[in-house]
Amino acid sequence: MPGLLILAHAPLATALRQVAGHVFPERLDRVLALDVVPDALPEQVEAQARALLVPLEGEQILLLTDVFGATPSNVAQRLTDGVDVRLVTGVNVPMLWRLLSHLEEPLESLVGRAVAGGGQGVMQIAVQRPQNQALNSRLHDQSHAQHQQ
Repeated sequence: MPGLLILAHAPLATALRQVAGHVFPERLDRVLALDVVPDALPEQVEAQARALLVPLEGEQILLLTDVFGATPSNVAQRLTDGVDVRLVTGVNVPMLWRLLSHLEEPLESLVGRAVAGGGQGVMQIAVQRPQNQALNSRLHDQSHAQHQQ
């Protein structure tokens, strides 16, 4: 079962790990987190990440970062070997939950699930209200009998 390492701008990595524990507490031991502080040198972050990965040595690892091109992603690229370690950027909660739901699958399959889960978790669910409609105009009117469809 692959391990996951989330590298993200502080405090996102730790927060995502905590959210993972809400739904998948039994798999939390497979999720590592490294928060990257604003003034951290890439070399320091890489050393911290490598130290975190020591217990997973010899295992497959999926690295998850928040933003492509930023320090967490740049450091993660240095850790990727293309065989046992892969990298996906744009980590979000739907992506993480999808991964934890299928963590028993091979690494290559997990990469596809991560990308699909992350993208499918982003959607528009509300439309803009008309400009002339007051936000609370109907919320406080208990006698309002009509409903807009």
